[in-house]
Amino acid sequence: MKVSVDYDVCASTGACMQVCPEVFEVRKDGYLYVLQEEPGEELRDKVQTAADMCPTAAITVEG
Repeated sequence: MKVSVDYDVCASTGACMQVCPEVFEVRKDGYLYVLQEEPGEELRDKVQTAADMCPTAAITVEG
């Protein structure tokens, strides 16, 4: 699977980081970072939940 973020609409709320800190991190600079663009299958459910919870629908999961 591949994870991408539309940073033009991302509000860096941290909701995704709360669900899946292995993949998403909001740093002290206030911006969201994707730690793993192609996480393993064992994280699929967490990544999908994080994408579903994103208030701006900025996260896309492909594959």
